[in-house]
Amino acid sequence: MDATHERAVKVLNSLIETTLDSANGYEEAAENIPDGQLKTLFAERARRRMDLSRQLQEEVRTFGGTPEHDQSMLGKAHNKFVDLKNAVMGGASEKAVIDEVERGEDVIKGKFEHAMRDGELPANARAVVSQAYETIRADHDQISALKHSMH
Repeated sequence: MDATHERAVKVLNSLIETTLDSANGYEEAAENIPDGQLKTLFAERARRRMDLSRQLQEEVRTFGGTPEHDQSMLGKAHNKFVDLKNAVMGGASEKAVIDEVERGEDVIKGKFEHAMRDGELPANARAVVSQAYETIRADHDQISALKHSMH
């Protein structure tokens, strides 16, 4: 595999790990929040993030790489996307849970923005990253708006 393909596989696999962290965080949020509308929103986000992961995995295969299928090591040890166990156990409000979700959205949005600025990323990989980023940016903005409407 040439260096350009190796770079694409490395960047895409890093995004896959973060997207899986995000999907798992949304699953945890859906399981732990009592509000029906938020539960539905978070469950739908988890599904969408899994779909994004699959799209990125397919792109890795086009470069001859082996796609990641699991969360990051850090994500497994402690889901960095959202620390809901502490929020829920502490009797936290929905606002506290949304704050945690928003922090996770900031992380994933930043990682995709960084990947799009990677000058060594091939154009076809950048196109897939850019398309995924549009979904992530819209999701991020929706969570931010939701958070601000709760104040």
